[in-house]
Amino acid sequence: QVQLVESGGGLVQAGGSLRLSCAASGRTFSSYAMGWFRQAPGKEREFVAAISWSGGNTYYGVSVKGRFTISRDNAKNTVYLLMNSLKPEDTAVYYCAAGWDPTGSYDYWGQGTQVTVSS
Repeated sequence: QVQLVESGGGLVQAGGSLRLSCAASGRTFSSYAMGWFRQAPGKEREFVAAISWSGGNTYYGVSVKGRFTISRDNAKNTVYLLMNSLKPEDTAVYYCAAGWDPTGSYDYWGQGTQVTVSS
């Protein structure tokens, strides 16, 4: 069982940056691949980024590639999402998730953190 708690969301102007954090409970955090997803009002959930258990492999959605960076610190049971050059269309609730395969399904989800980008 893994419990995930996101933080770091907020209101930022277009072009600005935010860093989201996701703190995980449990001793097996380092065994899991971690992902970030987002959902805007009226839209389906969208894949943002994922990272393998070791941090050696990362994956990004087309809309964020080159602007967002996912990383993890297994000693701190935390995964991060650094978001640069934010755009109004990045506005959404951002969720972190844990699973066995960064490109597969995810088993555990956080409650989400709101990111709002003003124009």
